[in-house]
Amino acid sequence: MTKPLKTPVDCFTGAQKLHRGLSKRHIQLIAIGGAIGTGLFMGTGKTIAVSGTSIILTYILIGFFAFMVMRAMGELLLSKLDYRTFADFVADYLGDKASYFLGWTYWMSWIVSCIADVVVCGGYIQYWFPDSWLWLTALFILGLMGLSNFFSVRLFGETEFWFAMIKVVAIVALILVGIGMVLVGWTSPNGVTASVRHLTEPDVFLPNGVFGFLAGFQIAIFSFTGIELVGTVTAETKEPEKVLPKAINSIPIRVIIFYVLSIMCIIAVTSWPQISSEVSPFVTLFALAGLPAAAAVINFVALTSAMSSANSGLYACTRMLYGLSTEKLAHRKFAQLSIKSAVPIFSLIFSVICMASGVFLLFIIPDVMKLFTIVTTVAAIMVIYSWCMILLAYLAYRKKRPDLHKKSIYKMPMGITMTWCTLLFFAFTVVIMVFDYDTRVALYGTPVWFVILEVLWRMKKHREQRSVREERVN
Repeated sequence: MTKPLKTPVDCFTGAQKLHRGLSKRHIQLIAIGGAIGTGLFMGTGKTIAVSGTSIILTYILIGFFAFMVMRAMGELLLSKLDYRTFADFVADYLGDKASYFLGWTYWMSWIVSCIADVVVCGGYIQYWFPDSWLWLTALFILGLMGLSNFFSVRLFGETEFWFAMIKVVAIVALILVGIGMVLVGWTSPNGVTASVRHLTEPDVFLPNGVFGFLAGFQIAIFSFTGIELVGTVTAETKEPEKVLPKAINSIPIRVIIFYVLSIMCIIAVTSWPQISSEVSPFVTLFALAGLPAAAAVINFVALTSAMSSANSGLYACTRMLYGLSTEKLAHRKFAQLSIKSAVPIFSLIFSVICMASGVFLLFIIPDVMKLFTIVTTVAAIMVIYSWCMILLAYLAYRKKRPDLHKKSIYKMPMGITMTWCTLLFFAFTVVIMVFDYDTRVALYGTPVWFVILEVLWRMKKHREQRSVREERVN
């Protein structure tokens, strides 16, 4: 007898729980991959061109304060292992409205980031296929990432593991080759000799003054978008109390290796005047050294890096929508999981559709780098907002639950004092976005999102109050 086909009601249920399918190696590489985003490969050229060698100080500063956010998040997540994402502890300590704003803003930040990532993927593919359509290649990459997230969390973990591994190996290789070029005094075809002196030239530290230094903050912050991803995988992580602290504590060394050393090698080998703001310096470094085949390899690595970032972003979007739905802050369908793989299927589909619609911005702004700057600024502002909400939740936690802080085995360094310092630093980074035209456009437009959220929140509360009144009447 032929088995009847399963109906949608049979196939999906909200009664399941997310599977703890991510192992220690998955989390470590997801954490590393989150710290190596599209901003490093695509945006570094612009930040070096604008900021000079002071960009090294920029990455150290932002890396330090981002690490403080992660330490605050780690203490809060481990204070109660039932927390699925950082939106849960924000709801506990700051209320449902704060969690609503944070969850939807974090979701939107990844939607925007993924649009930037897949657009950049299209740009990298044009390296080999100059006549290809950017919007078509971007949609193709988005489709692949959707499939990666569709089947199971373990498949996502494996995909991200290998994406991150490619990035790590490539950057370490770039650093080793760069050091080797400096040691042998390699001279490129255009007459530039690799030397540490390129890093110490006084005119290169602040080539565009203080404003040039500050202008590098936006892309640098976007580069760190994703390090908080470990805070969205807690519910699907085996032994989070052991894995989470290790993943967070490795952030400083990752910042030094992947950002500081790689940028130093790029400048030392190519020299600051030879770095283009329009092309990834990771791609051009070997091309300038007369090794076009190696440049093609680096272009492939940059492509996988952007795909990795989009893959992680899509994962973060679906889990954040799932969490919002379980807390009744989003439509109940977003909490439904597929029976076989326990993936928030409707959250995934909705997120993919939103990202796909954003890809068509290419018809309005066909310039990839200009679109990248505007979109990444919006993402950076939203990520700063999300980080600040984590810090505010930490302050509330310290005030309301000193008992949990006292028992914590993973305390944030300098606790309350460092939290306030970090909040002030991020407020400063938002203010300086006013001084650049492209970032200013995005900065002025971002408040519209929060106005929309406020309207939707009030509509939601009005519906709830009306339902309560109707129940009382009946």
